[in-house]
Amino acid sequence: MLIRQTVVHDDFRTAVHTAADSARELTLLRESRIAELVARADCAGPAEVPWHARSFPVLAALAPVMTSPEGEITYPGDPMCLYAALSVPVDSALRSARQGAGTDVPFSDLCPSWGKPPSKVHRLSAEHGLPSQRASTGTSDATVFDPRVWDAEARAELRAELRRHRPRVFLVSTVSPGHRYALEMARIVKQELPDCLVVFGGRHMDETMRYAPAKRSVILEYSSTLRAIDDRRAEAVVDFCVSGEGQFALDLLMKAIALAMDLDRTRATVGDVVRILRLFGAAGIRVPGNSLVCALDLDTVHAFPIAGEKLDLAALPSPYQGFAIRSRFPVFPLPDGSPARTAHMTVSNACPYHCDFCSESALVVGGLKRFRGSPAETALERLCEYVSYGAEAVFFDDSIFWTGSFPLMREFCALLQAARTAAGPEELPEGCRRWITDEGDRQRLRQLQFGCQVTADLLTTLHKEDEVRDLLVALRDAGCTYLYMGIESMSTDVMQHVHKNIRRITDFPWKAKVRTALERIRDAGIPVGSSVLFGLEGETRKTIEETVYEVGRLVDDGLIMLASPNILTYHPATKITRAHGMHDRLDYHSPDIENRPPYIFFEEAFPGVVSRRLTEDDIWFIHEQTATRWGAIRNSAEPEVRKVEAAG
Repeated sequence: MLIRQTVVHDDFRTAVHTAADSARELTLLRESRIAELVARADCAGPAEVPWHARSFPVLAALAPVMTSPEGEITYPGDPMCLYAALSVPVDSALRSARQGAGTDVPFSDLCPSWGKPPSKVHRLSAEHGLPSQRASTGTSDATVFDPRVWDAEARAELRAELRRHRPRVFLVSTVSPGHRYALEMARIVKQELPDCLVVFGGRHMDETMRYAPAKRSVILEYSSTLRAIDDRRAEAVVDFCVSGEGQFALDLLMKAIALAMDLDRTRATVGDVVRILRLFGAAGIRVPGNSLVCALDLDTVHAFPIAGEKLDLAALPSPYQGFAIRSRFPVFPLPDGSPARTAHMTVSNACPYHCDFCSESALVVGGLKRFRGSPAETALERLCEYVSYGAEAVFFDDSIFWTGSFPLMREFCALLQAARTAAGPEELPEGCRRWITDEGDRQRLRQLQFGCQVTADLLTTLHKEDEVRDLLVALRDAGCTYLYMGIESMSTDVMQHVHKNIRRITDFPWKAKVRTALERIRDAGIPVGSSVLFGLEGETRKTIEETVYEVGRLVDDGLIMLASPNILTYHPATKITRAHGMHDRLDYHSPDIENRPPYIFFEEAFPGVVSRRLTEDDIWFIHEQTATRWGAIRNSAEPEVRKVEAAG
């Protein structure tokens, strides 16, 4: 065992008044550091301290899931999880860079450097690629390492980035299937820059690390980063882990790192950062949201549980404020056939359904939060901001668009349609006029496409048919050109276990719901993509064959334009993971797991973490049959011939 003790510091959870002594100590610390910076720079005051004298380099990374681009699904992880987590820290740093040093500035003295926000010209020409493959030097884009696949080229590129930027802090966002590669990234960082602080966040942290207030203890799942380090299944290459609603927690951590760092900007030790975090808590500093920050200092974990005021998702800074929009989705084609530059957007944080296999359920993420205040108006303003950044399409990543609220969907569609058809800028809402400032912006808004996710129940049993059809027309008229729907399975034996099939009517089985919903969408003239999930409770070879056949019929009838076959992969915090006895067996840490066929043909699938209801032969069968029966509608490679060694 590496970790001998866990020390909980719960000042960020208590509603105490500011401790005068601690607040005074914090003020004196900030003032003395600012005074020394001013003296070193030989300038008139804090605001005149040059940026180069107070900035320190940082590098953020998105841990990929794939190891080779050949014959595999492109699945980069969760890019918006990274950008959303960075939204508050980047906003604080950019404001601090503009204002200069000072006790009333978010970063009072030293400040992380995220580069300059991209210019409009840069935004309108941005393409995806590793930093060395794109002209982004000097912009914030150069501070994000997003390799998409983890291979020899990506490893070499990471080393090159580390040597170029020499970051003092390395932040990684990872989903569970990317965690093994996140650990390898951290290992490379510690080899190149031993004093660089490594911070882990993302969905894997959210699912594997939480605070239990009643027990005043930290709960670590078997596949969590800290428990893997404690068991020596992974090297101690991670200094901090952040879970939960981490935007403000990460900002708090970055401010503590900046205040703990020596003014020569060479290093900050974990112990020094822990002391600053403790001082922040004792001085009465509070931040919104529910989250947990853990620091690994030698053999001790210092836990800082945070319970602040409820987050308003609409009030968070834009994730794209400091970064260009680089994604391009083929489902949003431009007139010349090329894929549109596509922004990602969310207006809620979780799914209201409670499916036992889903890590996006409100039960897993700790509650459902939406845009508050005037949500539809705020969402339109945010969308116009993205249009000004060059977005030609927007995909709403919400598990269900507007959490399934028809009134909010109708209001948003009406506002968006009015904005798209406005005769001039004077007809746009005031909040949109600040973003839509030239003819290029207006043209992109007029031609903007968007897509979102719906469910079969939402479009059938939960609402009257005329309400559904009216809503679909409203979506289409507002620019919706793509809907995505989770079919999961076409077998009644399987879907009886799935919570999204909530209105189980004997004479209206799930497969009929799916077909009815798709027919209504087709009648509205909106193309549909779908996901199918094999390996759920009740799955057999017979139910697999039934689903492949029935989805094939939907393809034949032109009801879906894309079908994505997936294998149930165990997420650490889901109910089905425990029901199948896998919560203490998930290997998301070993670097030498061979991700081989047939697993590589499915998102997130790795040997040892896929459904126990499926044999490897079943997975081969699913791969071959879906590729054959669904044809080009399937979003993956052609079937590979199985390699069977001859006996004898």
